[in-house]
Amino acid sequence: MLESKLCQSVATAVNTLYGLQLSSKDISLQKTRKEFEGEFTIAVFPFVRASKKSPEATATEIGQYVKDNLTEVEDFNVIKGFLNFQIAKAYWLTFLNSHQNETDFGFVKAAESEVIMIEYSSPNTNKPLHLGHIRNNLLGWSVTQILKANGKNVVKVNLVNDRGIHICKSMLAWQKWGNGETPLTSGLKGDHLAGKYYVLFNKYYQAEIAELTAKGIEKEIAEKESSLMLAAQEMLRKWEAKDETIILLWETMNAWVYEGFEQTYRRMGIDFDKTYYESSTYLSGKSIVEKGVAEGKLIRKPDQSVWADLTSEGLDEKLLLRSDGTSVYMTQDLGTAFLRHEEYQAQQMIYVVGNEQNYHFDVLKLVLQKLGYNWADTIQHLSYGMVELPAGKMKSREGTVVDADDLMDEMEKTAYDKALELGKIDDFESEEARQLYAVIAMGALKYFILKVDPQKNMLFNPTESIDFNGHTGPFIQYTHARIKSLIKKASADISPISENIEIQSKEIDIIRLLHEYPSVIKIAGENRSPALIANFAFELAKEYNGFYQEITILKEENEVLRNFRLVLSVFTANILKSAMGLLGIDVPERM
Repeated sequence: MLESKLCQSVATAVNTLYGLQLSSKDISLQKTRKEFEGEFTIAVFPFVRASKKSPEATATEIGQYVKDNLTEVEDFNVIKGFLNFQIAKAYWLTFLNSHQNETDFGFVKAAESEVIMIEYSSPNTNKPLHLGHIRNNLLGWSVTQILKANGKNVVKVNLVNDRGIHICKSMLAWQKWGNGETPLTSGLKGDHLAGKYYVLFNKYYQAEIAELTAKGIEKEIAEKESSLMLAAQEMLRKWEAKDETIILLWETMNAWVYEGFEQTYRRMGIDFDKTYYESSTYLSGKSIVEKGVAEGKLIRKPDQSVWADLTSEGLDEKLLLRSDGTSVYMTQDLGTAFLRHEEYQAQQMIYVVGNEQNYHFDVLKLVLQKLGYNWADTIQHLSYGMVELPAGKMKSREGTVVDADDLMDEMEKTAYDKALELGKIDDFESEEARQLYAVIAMGALKYFILKVDPQKNMLFNPTESIDFNGHTGPFIQYTHARIKSLIKKASADISPISENIEIQSKEIDIIRLLHEYPSVIKIAGENRSPALIANFAFELAKEYNGFYQEITILKEENEVLRNFRLVLSVFTANILKSAMGLLGIDVPERM
């Protein structure tokens, strides 16, 4: 690529002019700021000690050397110690001709390589997927696609939290107050039905706490002595003891939930290569912990609970097995990590989990290291910020969570209302119109979530996300559809472009962006950030719309220029489709 040639040429210039041995990797190339002329910029300050000249003089000498020796560079300019290169128009035209029809432009060919495993979703079977899960799923799936575009061998996995005290709370509530209700008799999706009883448990539990505290019992003691909590804990012990009645109830309710999850995943366009279940991995975790006790690496206390002492690492003691022998989340994660390493020998195991679990993953790695597993460093936590709505934070046990299904329903209704208001479905048949606003709705949701840097908290506003003229998915979708309509109207074969034409600055601006796409994919992969792809797609769509408004395309009388602008339009549509595809967003052919 051009960037590599530029870096090599600058390194050669510095060596030839000043005797400073550098490689292309030592040269930091940046995109030129919009207020200056040029495409690529380097800061020459690191070279002035060798040149023994001012930054301006050093930049001028290097710039002249590169211009004289690299045909792609047409000119250069110097702003203080910054050297800006201007690339020849002939290069941009050659680039356009060479790549205009590549549907996988910017992608690295997949090679046989070590596995990168990415875990995302990780739902609990006591409630439906909610808005937080939407960010998790979209982020995990998109990062997977971006890494694949970088030629990586990626395995997508899910870990279903299908056991534990929270699951028993839903089961106990259904057992007490369900009256045999099922998804079929209630008309509710299975995950929504389980969530209903999780909320119901908490309602009665809080009432019982209030009753006990009214009798003068301290709240902390009341929480432990609650008959409901004691019953849920007893149910968990029976589950681990394989009590047939409890296991049957557990299997029945989980089956309802799995079917509900699958419906939601299909609607989101999310899938997995393998699903793990905590009910299968926790025993491995218990074995690992017991082995650690036998080897003197973990501590068993007088009450028979097992702990990892991490005080020498600057943390505290971490519980791994309760006194009654039941496991905790950390135990299960130890077992899951061990099983995955055994299966994949992964180069990296990336966990897509919210930033409230930062401490948990620090501990997971430290415990594995303490137990002697040298692969612990392959674990990486892709930490992301929380999603909030204008109404504030969400709490599952209080029933204030926004269910993923409900949100997607609302998005589709909003998309329909907007499309109807703007006349975008006037000439569509009813089924085609329904498919269109479903695509617009999911595009709006996914784009609004993914355009934000993963590490940042975000406020999701459903109405703002569906705006055909803003920094939104529908704006980019509409740009793609506009280009497709333009190509259809052209009704002529598009041929390779002539490289002896005069092109305008707005056209060059688009070509520059297209040229950037491989670098954007590479950096997005390195940073695990779909936001870089999302914002690139918006910049490209915005740049194209400016070009479309100001420059004649179909009515251009000069056939060579008309053909060039059509080629530019086709390439732009291809890249918009490719970039949005990495985000899991479909782009319609017409809107």
